[in-house]
Amino acid sequence: MTPEIMSTHGLPRAHQLDAWRGWFSSVFEVEKPDEARQGFLAESRYWALDGFGIGQVSAPGLRAVRSRELVRRNPVDHWCLTLGQHDTGIRTPEDSVAVPAGIPFLVSLGVDLASERAADERLHIYLPRDSFAEIATQLDAARGLLLETGLGRLLGHFLRNLVRSLPELAPADLPQVNAAARAMIGACVIPTPERIRLAAGQIDATRRDRLRRIVRRNIESPQLDAGMLCGALGVSRTQLYRLLQGEGGVAHYIRKLRLEVGLARLSDPSHPGTIAEIAAQLGFEDASRFSRAFRQAFGATPREVRARARAEPPGWDAQGIRPLSDFLRGL
Repeated sequence: MTPEIMSTHGLPRAHQLDAWRGWFSSVFEVEKPDEARQGFLAESRYWALDGFGIGQVSAPGLRAVRSRELVRRNPVDHWCLTLGQHDTGIRTPEDSVAVPAGIPFLVSLGVDLASERAADERLHIYLPRDSFAEIATQLDAARGLLLETGLGRLLGHFLRNLVRSLPELAPADLPQVNAAARAMIGACVIPTPERIRLAAGQIDATRRDRLRRIVRRNIESPQLDAGMLCGALGVSRTQLYRLLQGEGGVAHYIRKLRLEVGLARLSDPSHPGTIAEIAAQLGFEDASRFSRAFRQAFGATPREVRARARAEPPGWDAQGIRPLSDFLRGL
């Protein structure tokens, strides 16, 4: 899917802030300190997704105000679910809150509010009242709340993954995207047992994706075990075991990912480690155990994979562009 893009990057520095203000002016008044001495390099990407919208915004520090006069002049009353990479200060009629980085929070554009933040890249999920009428009362009750729960953090991870996937989606995918997003928002913002049940499959898929990333980040750690994963993922041992039931258990899953990393390193002719060193880095007590497990997983020994990689012709290096094989190894 192709987003609508508003960018100040191609404008003269003196006009950048005015252009950004003009684009936002019907919804927010934008204030920025030291504006006379600095430009304002910013970009917004927006996707309309069949009943709700997503905005990805990268901008310098600013203060955005939705005054009562703006609410009266432009009475859009969508809820806005926001996820930032840095802390944000929010003032609503009910309260003033400091929102930590990475924590989703919900506001309503139907009331006056102000937000203040440093330079940031953030996501805005716009939820029209007509599209979410069945949970309007609950969303109004949740406005101004920080979703600091395990489910709230899970929702943040889901939203980041969704935005990363948008360029690959086609219009025909929108009904499924809409259903998945609605289920996750309903389950994580208003976590009734029924909503959690309806979103169970999506919740588990998102947790498995987070789990894989956590294991890959800690692939060489001697402390990588069920206890570490429960703490990092925010789940109980029972939930973790259920999540990995189809993978043969926690230890088998960790070993599987370690072997995959071993395969990537041995397939890279520039990797300097010996087979024994790679085995030790990946938690195997000796190279022979690593070799047996490796052959069982991939049908070839580590020595055979390394020899094949080193026998291949050198990779393409046109104008500094790395070959596809290097790109795939880096994923």
